[in-house]
Amino acid sequence: MKKIETPREAVARIHDGAVVMVGGFMCCGQPIRLTEALLDQGTKDLTVITNDAGFPDRGLGKLIVEGRVKRLIASHIGLNPAAGKKMHTGEMAVELVPQGTLAERIRCAGAGLGGVLTPTGLGTEVEKGKRAVDIEGRKFLLELPLKADFALLKASVCDRCGNAFTAKAGKNFNPVMAMAAQHAIVETDKLVKTGGLDPELVTIPGVFIKTIAVAGGA
Repeated sequence: MKKIETPREAVARIHDGAVVMVGGFMCCGQPIRLTEALLDQGTKDLTVITNDAGFPDRGLGKLIVEGRVKRLIASHIGLNPAAGKKMHTGEMAVELVPQGTLAERIRCAGAGLGGVLTPTGLGTEVEKGKRAVDIEGRKFLLELPLKADFALLKASVCDRCGNAFTAKAGKNFNPVMAMAAQHAIVETDKLVKTGGLDPELVTIPGVFIKTIAVAGGA
């Protein structure tokens, strides 16, 4: 059985300066309760790895607006004006990564690989400071793995062993992030007994989950 806690209890272990992955594409599949609890907790100086900077009035986007994020690694920040402003003033460091490359770098960390070779970004700002490798006459960039101390994930249904189902487009980065963090916390809309989730529907295997966050706790 996994630890079953409220969102507030689940994020209490996240310390200042932690590296945190946050699932979601904009707010689809984003663990809003967990990010709101993290905001209320006052945790700061975070390095956040996520697809995008979200919206300024909810979830992860509010953490950025409130200045809790020291470094952001993402593929897009355009929907949150605060992210662009903080990047230009130097208040928040931003590393922009092509979306497919971002997913592969996270996957590499979870799979224990040393990196991924990709032609994406050649001849652009993305190439600066990175190692180029020639493979059979083709040039590739070596992109290194991205790992985290914590991953905040979102599920539609989760059983008490942590096996989780995330519906439709809400899957996005959640499954790969579960594998790439030391401590994965999944926020679920519904908690069912062990065996209450059809194995064919499991999106995130429970072996990767350490804590389940439910609005009302256990």
